[in-house]
Amino acid sequence: MDLTYSTKHQELQAEIRAFIEAEGHRSPKFGGGRNRPDQQALDWQGLLLERGYFARTVPTEYGGHGAEPDVLETAIIADEFSRAGISPGLLDVGNLIVVPSLLDLGSEAQCARWVRPTLTGETIWCIGNSEPGSGSDMANAQTKAVAVGDDFVINGQKIWTSGAHYADMMFLLCRTEAEAPKHKGLSYLLVPMDTDGIEVRPLVTMTERPEFNETFLTDVRVPMDQIVMGRGDGWKVAIASLKHERVMLGDPNKQLQRLHGIREMMRETVIDGVAVMDLPEYRDRLLRLQAEVLAAKFHNMRLLTLHDRGEEPGIPGLIQKLYGTTLNHKLSALAIDVLGEAGLPYEPHEFGENDPATAWQIDYMYDIGLIIGGGTSQIQKNIISERGLGMPREPKAVVPPARS
Repeated sequence: MDLTYSTKHQELQAEIRAFIEAEGHRSPKFGGGRNRPDQQALDWQGLLLERGYFARTVPTEYGGHGAEPDVLETAIIADEFSRAGISPGLLDVGNLIVVPSLLDLGSEAQCARWVRPTLTGETIWCIGNSEPGSGSDMANAQTKAVAVGDDFVINGQKIWTSGAHYADMMFLLCRTEAEAPKHKGLSYLLVPMDTDGIEVRPLVTMTERPEFNETFLTDVRVPMDQIVMGRGDGWKVAIASLKHERVMLGDPNKQLQRLHGIREMMRETVIDGVAVMDLPEYRDRLLRLQAEVLAAKFHNMRLLTLHDRGEEPGIPGLIQKLYGTTLNHKLSALAIDVLGEAGLPYEPHEFGENDPATAWQIDYMYDIGLIIGGGTSQIQKNIISERGLGMPREPKAVVPPARS
């Protein structure tokens, strides 16, 4: 991979720096919160879409910029926004999972209906994958959708549905082919969250915020044309969406943003007259994490290259999720330590997300959940070892015969 900036890339870098200088003050705060975007975030998103700094390669007919894929352009935009500490736009499940999944596998009508409002933040999505009895085993989903006339009638329960309490739509994995084998009986449906029969119960985490939810679906009716691909094609859609989810959860641009923020905090925080940056133990931790962040960045560029070539990421995609979520937590842990006493008391309701300490604390605690979400680290390690390194599967336990 040639990482030398051409004249075109140098001009893009200068253009973005000028944009940040002129418009960066309009950016919302980055990190710490997982809520429906406010008007400032929506206005910023609109500006990024207008300039082509978000959805750069999404076709113009669907609301994107329509540029040809270019790994270095993607890296330059991410680097400059991270360095400046400003928001790169709405990095939610709609834009990072649903939109690319629809562009890959959805119908033209579905892309025309849902991509643009998702890019602008008008439509917010949640993902209905996990169930109480099938967390890491997605193919064992038991939520059923039965064809009745021109509709599917859905009954079942989902859990850990991030953002369901404020989402407009759900990207729902369900079982439509009752007699088909496990992996071949699944389908994905696009379900409006205001449909009769949907009940959302927030699950409050240790952040004291409703980050996740359990969602109950009782006789929920959805038109048949809201199926992605076709009946029984759900596992193909699941594999595609998981690929995008792993990239989202291990996003190195988030890590770059945190790294730059921690570096500035270490320069500004003084202990007994000495800047934290000048304390060897802290500086050593920062340098080690900087090396890990750069490794993650270049690994992500490898994945972008594979995507641009139309190749599947395979094991490298799993590595990004495994490595990235753990690295996110390491970065947040360093930030909490740098904050010292200010990082210990946690009063999110009193200070709110705009308080720097609270934002880091929310990330620190939320990141633990993301090490589990999207396929636990243990599951990722198993797949990497078996499919990537050729190691044998763990033998199944033999159940001893019952005593007479």
